[in-house]
Amino acid sequence: MEEFIAYLIKNMVDAPEKVDIRTKEDQNNLLVEIRVAPEDVGKVVGRKGNTIRSLRTLSMSIGARLGRRIHLEIVQ
Repeated sequence: MEEFIAYLIKNMVDAPEKVDIRTKEDQNNLLVEIRVAPEDVGKVVGRKGNTIRSLRTLSMSIGARLGRRIHLEIVQ
């Protein structure tokens, strides 16, 4: 899951080398922390939050198949 999200984010931003994806797991939850360059935060969030909302929806549907709850968070 981490590699898939990293692939999507790296193809959105101007500085893919500054993308850092970290995960924290517990029993049925997976927290994915996304760190990008400050100038790329707007590209990941999107207009009115549409891009990050779509990424969250996609990750939640994948998580449902795996029987886990997946949360995406952008960390500054």
